[in-house]
Amino acid sequence: MEETSTGRFWGLTPILLFMLLVIGSGVLTQNFSTMPILVAFAISAGFALLLNNSTSSLSITEKIDVFCKGGGDRTIILLMLIFLLAGAFYAVTIDIGARDATVNWALNYVPTAYLLPGLFVITSFIAFAMGTSMGTITAITPIGIGLAESLGVPIPLAVGIVIGGAMFGDNLSFISDTTIAATRTQGVPLRDKFKANLVIVLPAALLTAMLLMFVEIDGSAVITSNNYDIWLILPYILIIGCALFGVNVIGVLGVGIGSACVIGLAKGLFTLPSMLQSIQKGMGWMQDMVAIALMIGGIVALMKAYGGIQWLVSNITNRITSKKGAEYGTAVLVSALDIATANNTIAIVSTGPIVKDLGTKYDLDPRRTASLLDIFSCGFQGLVPYGGQLLAAASLAGLSPLALTPYCWYPMLILVFGVIAIATGLPKFKYKSVDDFS
Repeated sequence: MEETSTGRFWGLTPILLFMLLVIGSGVLTQNFSTMPILVAFAISAGFALLLNNSTSSLSITEKIDVFCKGGGDRTIILLMLIFLLAGAFYAVTIDIGARDATVNWALNYVPTAYLLPGLFVITSFIAFAMGTSMGTITAITPIGIGLAESLGVPIPLAVGIVIGGAMFGDNLSFISDTTIAATRTQGVPLRDKFKANLVIVLPAALLTAMLLMFVEIDGSAVITSNNYDIWLILPYILIIGCALFGVNVIGVLGVGIGSACVIGLAKGLFTLPSMLQSIQKGMGWMQDMVAIALMIGGIVALMKAYGGIQWLVSNITNRITSKKGAEYGTAVLVSALDIATANNTIAIVSTGPIVKDLGTKYDLDPRRTASLLDIFSCGFQGLVPYGGQLLAAASLAGLSPLALTPYCWYPMLILVFGVIAIATGLPKFKYKSVDDFS
């Protein structure tokens, strides 16, 4: 057991056990759905309750209290609400035919060769407007699935496109919680962080769109003459409109569900009882996700109480000795915390003050550090199979989250371009940044 004065390695073992259970069982059985995600988290939570802090031992009652407080964190509760509303929206729009109508509209008016890049661009735009990758993924994943079925491409690929576009838009959005966290911890204006970020991530987005142009599509599976009812597309149009006006993600999903219900009733697509059953059905689809979110919050809280997070931070920052090393350290630290906590906002908020101190010590441009914090946390958030984004998308698609990771091309590419930005020192700035929050 390795310890430091500021943390304890064993505090990280619950998340390591989870990864071992899921990945190990998948490798042994050649099937990554062998170990249910919820069961793996339950085992890891039980293991976490068996551990303790060597400096201040906690009773089982105290550990359960820490776990419950972590599971009841406002971010976790919000995540649970989003999951439930997303499930309801998904079920209602499918039952009234909104998803199929939207797909048929796309097949009629968008050239086949541009459908997949178009899905990436539209998802990016919506995420930029909404400021949330979670809300975007839950709203657009059904359309991606419908397109995949029509085009004869793997469903995990289409869902991976949605995840990538959501992470791109969220990463640049002015109202994203990750953007706000990164700029406030580094003391830079939103516009400066946006400009620095755009230079780094835009090449990754363009390369993603270009790669999607070369994806082989089953042309015989595309039917361009299908009729569609424009009214059934209205829930998605309203979602985009609400996003553009900056409506909170809960409000956006509420509008989507409400409009789908009104349209369904007005057109006689279901009765009031069947509408309520549809909403219940959709929420039922996401019950496991709600339990998983609670487990994640509790496990992360215990890892903090045991000193695992502190150990991680201490061991990374102690190895920094130069300006470029400080930038690489920033990337490694926020990435490691995102992998450990499965929450990019928490990773940025936890890392930000440390990186601010590193910036002062090694004369780092805060616009670059703010960008690096957001880029690397969002990159890994779009890849970890136990993160909220992949869990939600996998649940909606009926897939294992591990099946989605290989198709999340954009998150992979922004990590590559993030490393290139550090190595080359780009982007460079002509004037010195002024602390926007001092």
